[in-house]
Amino acid sequence: MSGGTETRPVGIDDLLERVRAGYRRIEAREAHEAAGRGEALLVDIRYAALRERDGVIPGALVIERNELEWRLDPQGSHRVPEATGHDLRVVVICNEGYASSLAAASLHQLGLHRATDLVGGFQAWRTQGLPVEPVKG
Repeated sequence: MSGGTETRPVGIDDLLERVRAGYRRIEAREAHEAAGRGEALLVDIRYAALRERDGVIPGALVIERNELEWRLDPQGSHRVPEATGHDLRVVVICNEGYASSLAAASLHQLGLHRATDLVGGFQAWRTQGLPVEPVKG
C-alpha cells in the first residue's frame, strides 16, 4: 500500500445515520397535511409490485427510484412538470423508510435542499389510517 490513508468502509446503518443527520425527516400525518395544503410534493419510489399489492397515496407522484434524480432535477431535460425549482419540498416515500433516506440525500446533492423522506415509509402512512387507493389498472 502506498503512503495514503486507508479509508474504512461504511456500513449501511452508519450511512443512513449520516445522511439522515443532514435533514429533518417527516412523519406521515405532517406529510399528509403539507401535501393537502400544496406545500409538499409526495413522491412514491416503491416498485410496481408493492404499489399493486398495497395501493398508492392519492396525489402522490410515482417515480421509480432509478429515475428519481432525472425526473426531479429542475435543470434536467427529463424533469417532470412538478420539478419547478430547487426550493421544492419533496417528500420521498419508499416502503419502510430506508431507501427513501438515501434518495432524499441524493436529491440534496442536486440542490433540492428541502427534500426529505417519510419516517416508516408507506407502511407508516397506511398504519396511521391515511388515504390509500388501489392502483388504477
